[in-house]
Amino acid sequence: MADSRPKDYIAMLDLLLMLAVFAAAFATGYVLISRVPAMLHTPLMSMTNAISAVTILGALLLFTGHARTMEKTLGAAALAAAAFNLVGGFVITDRMLGLFRKKGSTDPGE
Repeated sequence: MADSRPKDYIAMLDLLLMLAVFAAAFATGYVLISRVPAMLHTPLMSMTNAISAVTILGALLLFTGHARTMEKTLGAAALAAAAFNLVGGFVITDRMLGLFRKKGSTDPGE
Protein backbone atom coordinates (compact mmCIF):
# COMPACT_ATOMS: atom_id res chain seq x y z
CA MET A 1 0.00 0.00 0.00
CA ALA A 2 1.53 3.27 -1.14
CA ASP A 3 1.58 6.30 1.14
CA SER A 4 -0.73 8.91 -0.36
CA ARG A 5 0.63 11.80 1.76
CA PRO A 6 2.96 14.22 0.02
CA LYS A 7 6.67 13.96 0.79
CA ASP A 8 6.72 17.55 2.07
CA TYR A 9 4.17 16.63 4.72
CA ILE A 10 6.32 13.70 5.90
CA ALA A 11 9.45 15.84 5.90
CA MET A 12 7.67 18.52 7.96
CA LEU A 13 6.46 15.87 10.40
CA ASP A 14 10.02 14.57 10.77
CA LEU A 15 11.29 18.10 11.39
CA LEU A 16 8.65 18.72 14.05
CA LEU A 17 9.49 15.40 15.72
CA MET A 18 13.20 16.27 15.77
CA LEU A 19 12.45 19.73 17.20
CA ALA A 20 10.29 18.15 19.92
CA VAL A 21 13.09 15.72 20.82
CA PHE A 22 15.58 18.61 20.89
CA ALA A 23 13.30 20.71 23.12
CA ALA A 24 12.75 17.79 25.51
CA ALA A 25 16.49 17.07 25.68
CA PHE A 26 17.25 20.76 26.26
CA ALA A 27 14.69 21.04 29.09
CA THR A 28 15.84 17.80 30.71
CA GLY A 29 19.50 18.82 30.52
CA TYR A 30 18.77 22.26 31.95
CA VAL A 31 16.85 20.82 34.89
CA LEU A 32 19.50 18.19 35.62
CA ILE A 33 22.48 20.54 35.41
CA SER A 34 20.82 23.28 37.46
CA ARG A 35 20.39 20.80 40.33
CA VAL A 36 24.04 19.65 40.39
CA PRO A 37 26.06 21.24 43.24
CA ALA A 38 28.88 23.58 42.13
CA MET A 39 31.57 21.25 43.57
CA LEU A 40 30.50 18.54 41.12
CA HIS A 41 30.64 20.71 38.00
CA THR A 42 34.19 19.63 37.13
CA PRO A 43 33.39 15.87 37.03
CA LEU A 44 30.24 16.75 35.11
CA MET A 45 32.35 18.75 32.65
CA SER A 46 34.61 15.75 32.16
CA MET A 47 31.54 13.69 31.29
CA THR A 48 30.47 16.28 28.71
CA ASN A 49 33.92 15.91 27.15
CA ALA A 50 33.14 12.24 26.61
CA ILE A 51 29.76 13.10 25.13
CA SER A 52 31.45 15.58 22.81
CA ALA A 53 33.72 12.80 21.60
CA VAL A 54 30.63 10.77 20.71
CA THR A 55 29.22 13.80 18.87
CA ILE A 56 32.45 14.13 16.90
CA LEU A 57 32.30 10.46 15.91
CA GLY A 58 28.67 10.85 14.81
CA ALA A 59 29.47 13.94 12.74
CA LEU A 60 32.41 12.18 11.10
CA LEU A 61 30.19 9.20 10.27
CA LEU A 62 27.77 11.62 8.60
CA PHE A 63 30.48 12.63 6.17
CA THR A 64 31.19 9.02 5.17
CA GLY A 65 27.78 8.53 3.56
CA HIS A 66 25.60 10.35 1.10
CA ALA A 67 24.14 13.43 2.74
CA ARG A 68 22.53 16.61 1.50
CA THR A 69 24.24 19.97 1.79
CA MET A 70 22.07 21.03 4.73
CA GLU A 71 22.89 17.83 6.64
CA LYS A 72 26.59 18.28 5.98
CA THR A 73 26.41 21.90 7.11
CA LEU A 74 24.71 20.90 10.37
CA GLY A 75 27.26 18.09 10.79
CA ALA A 76 30.11 20.54 10.32
CA ALA A 77 28.58 22.90 12.90
CA ALA A 78 28.17 20.00 15.35
CA LEU A 79 31.74 18.93 14.71
CA ALA A 80 33.08 22.44 15.36
CA ALA A 81 31.01 22.94 18.54
CA ALA A 82 31.92 19.50 19.92
CA ALA A 83 35.61 20.03 19.15
CA PHE A 84 35.51 23.42 20.89
CA ASN A 85 33.85 21.86 23.93
CA LEU A 86 36.29 18.96 23.97
CA VAL A 87 39.44 21.07 23.75
CA GLY A 88 38.13 23.69 26.18
CA GLY A 89 37.11 21.03 28.66
CA PHE A 90 40.54 19.43 28.64
CA VAL A 91 42.25 22.80 29.07
CA ILE A 92 40.05 23.70 32.03
CA THR A 93 40.45 20.23 33.58
CA ASP A 94 44.24 20.56 33.24
CA ARG A 95 44.12 23.96 34.96
CA MET A 96 41.99 22.49 37.75
CA LEU A 97 44.43 19.61 38.24
CA GLY A 98 47.24 22.18 38.35
CA LEU A 99 45.69 23.52 41.55
CA PHE A 100 46.62 20.23 43.25
CA ARG A 101 50.27 20.28 42.12
CA LYS A 102 53.02 21.53 44.39
CA LYS A 103 54.86 24.60 43.17
CA GLY A 104 57.79 23.69 40.90
CA SER A 105 56.53 20.14 40.28
CA THR A 106 55.10 18.93 36.96
CA ASP A 107 54.03 15.52 38.31
CA PRO A 108 50.44 15.64 39.61
CA GLY A 109 51.20 12.70 41.95
CA GLU A 110 53.69 14.66 44.04
